[in-house]
Amino acid sequence: MGYSHISAQLSPEGRDTVAAPDFVLRLREKIGTDPLWLPAVRGVVLDDNQRVLLCQRADNGHWTLITGILDPGEHPAAGLVREIYEETGVVARTERVLAVGVIGPVTYPNGDVCDFLDIVFRCRYVSGEARVNDDESLDVGWFNLDDLPPLSAGYRESIRLALAPDGPVAYQQE
Repeated sequence: MGYSHISAQLSPEGRDTVAAPDFVLRLREKIGTDPLWLPAVRGVVLDDNQRVLLCQRADNGHWTLITGILDPGEHPAAGLVREIYEETGVVARTERVLAVGVIGPVTYPNGDVCDFLDIVFRCRYVSGEARVNDDESLDVGWFNLDDLPPLSAGYRESIRLALAPDGPVAYQQE
């Protein structure tokens, strides 16, 4: 399955239960529900035992890779490292870009519309103990590749790309 088949992962369910970044709220005050183009990052964090770090979202209960929206002017790799720490307490480093694509449009229950530029990275564990570190997750943990909880096809494809020998970046072609 190619990267073009990766489905939207920034779920609109529970928009009211997971806070949007302050800059998005300020933009929404000016533009209402009109479409926003937002940069997003996703990390496949692997440890030395090739386990993958996952979090269970508070808004919909789904297990996911670590994801987030970049702050204005924030570099993607640094923003993902920040998101990983904020959500899980794990310090990681990015190793390489795996894929670049677009998610959306996503329409939230309150009518907000967003499209996301999605940059997927392979990351390596550096230090820290995996734990719920914010209010966006119900649970956080390391999972063996043969014992993953249910994940979307898009997250499974990101993991496949992270485990493959170094290759070219997968670009969405639609």
